[in-house]
Amino acid sequence: MSDVLLHVENMSKAFGGVQALDGVDLTLRKGEIHCLAGENGSGKSTLIKIVSGFYKPDCGTIAIGGNKYSGMTVKEAIQLGIQVIYQDFSIFPNLTVAENIALNHELANRKKLVNWKKAREIAGKSLEQIGIELPLDETLENLPVADKQLAAIARAILNKARLIIMDEPTSALTRHEVDKLFRVIKTLQAEGSSVLFISHKLDEVFEIADMFTVIRNGKIIVTEKAERLDNGSFIYYMTGRKIEEEFYLPGASDAADGSIFKVENLCLENAFRDISFEISAGEILGITGLLGSGRTELAKTLFGLYTADSGSMYVEGRKVEIKNPRDALMNKIAYVPEDRLTEGLFLTQPTGSNIIVSNIDSLLTGLKTLDLGKIKEGVSRWISELSIKARSGGDPANSLSGGNQQKVVLGRWLQTEPKVLILNLPTLGVDIGSKFDIHTILRKLSSRGDIAIIIISDDIAEVHKNCSKILIIEKGRIAGEYANTDIDEHQLAALIMNEKKEEKSA
Repeated sequence: MSDVLLHVENMSKAFGGVQALDGVDLTLRKGEIHCLAGENGSGKSTLIKIVSGFYKPDCGTIAIGGNKYSGMTVKEAIQLGIQVIYQDFSIFPNLTVAENIALNHELANRKKLVNWKKAREIAGKSLEQIGIELPLDETLENLPVADKQLAAIARAILNKARLIIMDEPTSALTRHEVDKLFRVIKTLQAEGSSVLFISHKLDEVFEIADMFTVIRNGKIIVTEKAERLDNGSFIYYMTGRKIEEEFYLPGASDAADGSIFKVENLCLENAFRDISFEISAGEILGITGLLGSGRTELAKTLFGLYTADSGSMYVEGRKVEIKNPRDALMNKIAYVPEDRLTEGLFLTQPTGSNIIVSNIDSLLTGLKTLDLGKIKEGVSRWISELSIKARSGGDPANSLSGGNQQKVVLGRWLQTEPKVLILNLPTLGVDIGSKFDIHTILRKLSSRGDIAIIIISDDIAEVHKNCSKILIIEKGRIAGEYANTDIDEHQLAALIMNEKKEEKSA
């Protein structure tokens, strides 16, 4: 056991009547990359908060380097070499890279005055240790998400971290940025640090992890070497059900005119130009490309959040003018944004209110008061049809898991009975089970033959499996159009990364 860094034994924690952890055991060895996986609400966050000293367990022990603790404070955990990088990175966006990295070091040494030259020197050495270059004097809020994360890692190793816990580290990163992060993780491993990697992205965790532990409903389901698991068994351990997402093919449509949504020569200055495509009944269109390719600006223009400089849009053969979201709604165009927390939900408001808010005008009586019967009917319908796990429509949106929150956002826009449904990163930050459920919902909607669905995503598997037609956006222009039957995931990924390869060879 001399190689064991962390050993959690019989750990339990309850909140009110909810048992978050129930007799959990976990072992992490020195220099090991260990993936902790589980669906939202499985107990992952509770476990890492106990290990990092944020929560005190009801029972159980934590052993660090052979020394046992029944509980510890955050300060004690840091002193023992445990560092957590949360999804929000816990950074100071208004400070520079150097200040963010060196601040904790200066505070730990009880410095009353900051030596800015020394801070830059400390930050530079920390970045050099993991082989990364960042602009030390740049304010952190001006940098990409991946660079913010790397700054958080540099701060962690500066504090002599023996164990770095990364909570969903790739949720907002492109594939290129993920590759950079993984190189850093391997560097940390080579230097003897252990990494507890919390994620539910199977392709990525299989790529990086030595060991897997799956937690479900507060209990450890399995701990195994990565090489002994495959996608099917891993998904089953996580969800308790067999999930096999088949390749999507559009079915035959009875519609007299198959064209539902058409875009011609759409342009937006400094974002994209000459974008043209058409969606027929039963198709799902996928739009993908690197971060900054113009894909998100295109989505927002289709919904009227940006106004196109030129070009035309047609819904069911009828030309429409979309200058703002109200125009989009009047023409039956709906948009599910990429960030449900800041753009998609009123978090403190009831789930039911979130579902009906975008269609409120149709729920008024002749006296312009709310028709409570229609509201109840609409809320019940979408909670049932989308399998939203909520005790009632009165539950606040922030009490739901990420997957259920995303279904609420989807239900809000389906309540408007759209003819065009645009989804920007529709399964970002949701677990495997919810991801499968959302994909199934979209496929069923498309099979009706009376709605155009556009999925905008950099998740290669999501686009390839669910979109019968795929557009690749590169530098604001369509670089290619493919049927999903004519290309595999590896070829699609290579085509998307073509821009980066050209830059490297230039």
